[in-house]
Amino acid sequence: MNLPPDEAVQTLMTAAHDRAAEKVGLICSGPLVWGFAGFTLGRRSGPYWLRVSRSLVKNAGRKHGQGIVGADDLVPRDVPRPAVHGTYDWTQGEYAFEAEVLDLVPHPVVSPRSPELNRNPALPKEWWTVLRRSLDRLSEVEGAKETVRDDWIERAFPQYLGIPAPAKIERVTGHGDLHWGNVTGMPLTLLDWERWGRVPVGYDPGLLHAHSLRVPFIATHVRSRFGSILNTPAGRIGELAALAEMLQAVARGFYPKLAPLLLDRAEELTGVRPRSQSHSSTL
Repeated sequence: MNLPPDEAVQTLMTAAHDRAAEKVGLICSGPLVWGFAGFTLGRRSGPYWLRVSRSLVKNAGRKHGQGIVGADDLVPRDVPRPAVHGTYDWTQGEYAFEAEVLDLVPHPVVSPRSPELNRNPALPKEWWTVLRRSLDRLSEVEGAKETVRDDWIERAFPQYLGIPAPAKIERVTGHGDLHWGNVTGMPLTLLDWERWGRVPVGYDPGLLHAHSLRVPFIATHVRSRFGSILNTPAGRIGELAALAEMLQAVARGFYPKLAPLLLDRAEELTGVRPRSQSHSSTL
């Protein structure tokens, strides 16, 4: 859960949410749940969740096989996630809006206030087993989008890790945004499928590991559960891609408490200490 955006964005998005609810025939109640910077807004309606997102009108139009609807169509049902029951899309002024009616997930996410972990969530063995099985199943799907692009890696590795980009990147299909704000406790549900697609091998577990570094017991457990991936040359590249992405976020002012641990982990993997990034130093 994120803090509410400024008043203008709140007005824009609540009006959009009301419009979508009317069009799909839902009456919503309960608290408003804001996504990052107010780009998404969700609210419950009985057994459903109505989620509305906005982007610039030049980006209007769902792309086949991508995003939440693409995941609903292509990802096996034994990968636990909310089902899509309907959509409504429109443009208004400079913005394009997309609404999805999803299953309401009644159990809370592991870290509701931040994507990074700051305490041991004491997840049972079954949870970890389902997570590993789900990512293995997802890796077999033919993803329609390259989520972590080669051209970004070409720039990000030198800038944020201080090393050359790899000559070869092996890919699998992954969630693309695997952190503690996007997974629930028991039973496990994977949320927010906007970024799913082709990612470097090891990227998903590497991203979860990076978000776990403030709780060493859980970070160690992630490495243990996904060691067969992360401890390979391809998996190491994927983990480095995840670290580079998070260090880019640090340069934009995010993860201040996690930043030194991210630098430590990058140095541990490469032998090179990345230089600290100013908030203006971004790709």
